[in-house]
Amino acid sequence: MTHAEARAELDRLWAQGCAFLGTPTAIMGGAMSWVSERNLVSAISNAGGFGVLACGSMTPSLLEAEIAATQALTTKPFGVNLITMHPALDELVRITLAAGVGHVVLAGGLPPPAAIRAIKDGGAKLICFTPALALGRKLVRSGADALVIEGSEAGGHIGPVSLTVLAQEILPHLNEAPVFVAGGLARGDAILAYLEMGAAGAQLGTRFVCATESIAHPNFKRAFLRAAARDAVPTIQLDARFPVIPVRALVNDGTRQFLDHQADVIRRFQAGSLARDEAQLEIEHFWAGSLRRAVIEGDVENGSVMAGQSVGMVRSEAPTAGIIGELVEQAVATLVARAGARVPAPAG
Repeated sequence: MTHAEARAELDRLWAQGCAFLGTPTAIMGGAMSWVSERNLVSAISNAGGFGVLACGSMTPSLLEAEIAATQALTTKPFGVNLITMHPALDELVRITLAAGVGHVVLAGGLPPPAAIRAIKDGGAKLICFTPALALGRKLVRSGADALVIEGSEAGGHIGPVSLTVLAQEILPHLNEAPVFVAGGLARGDAILAYLEMGAAGAQLGTRFVCATESIAHPNFKRAFLRAAARDAVPTIQLDARFPVIPVRALVNDGTRQFLDHQADVIRRFQAGSLARDEAQLEIEHFWAGSLRRAVIEGDVENGSVMAGQSVGMVRSEAPTAGIIGELVEQAVATLVARAGARVPAPAG
């Protein structure tokens, strides 16, 4: 198999994803708060991928300005990720649609029916996350045009199941809509394997944090470049009465202080000096603003350095186009090598 034939085979494998996204490669950028802003999102789209703007906790006016700024940097398709629990979700949807964004990602919980209807009526394509086959089918019936299955290897807020298991549970059985895989991905040969299992494309976040165009603080990027896979761990919950949403991040002083903070709050609750709801709020508020402190201000010792386990494969800062090009070439090289291994040796 020649290089050109291998590239044609790769294009065949992710044709459904490319058609859905409107891009030459079916590589989505993960929506990372403070990182996935105008510069990185436009760079991913300009390089042939599909950038996704992270709304996070932005106000409607801030999101409107960020979409406009992104559109000033690229004419290529990109999406907007909205958190379903945002108190102004309906207004965020309206602003996104009014700006002409063609793809909306709803994350962080079950998408409200009103938001789904508004997105569909507005002519945009809806992407949702699913942790299970049955829910994925339900989301498609409700209006989702594509799904993302994200394994626990991912950075930030995570579910309990790895991508290798989710892919086996879902990809062979869900054919109603394109399914993109996410979590722990950093190489093109791994993406290829999931495409051959039936995925339409892949979503990567951690791999793009150290892109040249990423505005993440140099300290944040250095933390990624130094880290090993085992350094990215989920937050630990000390008491089931006070649930902690699991977040995968690099271990630092902040994660250790969080354990001490939980223990102190629990002691005060047990001593009767804190009501249960007050104790829960104190635990939840510990990380308030910590992601921004790490990403923007560079406080990687006390802030939250959210990273997926693929961080161990992020070894250098590189232009976004170079990262996407490397992923494509790794997939193509695997196809070429595999075909060469099957060629019988000449007689004699």
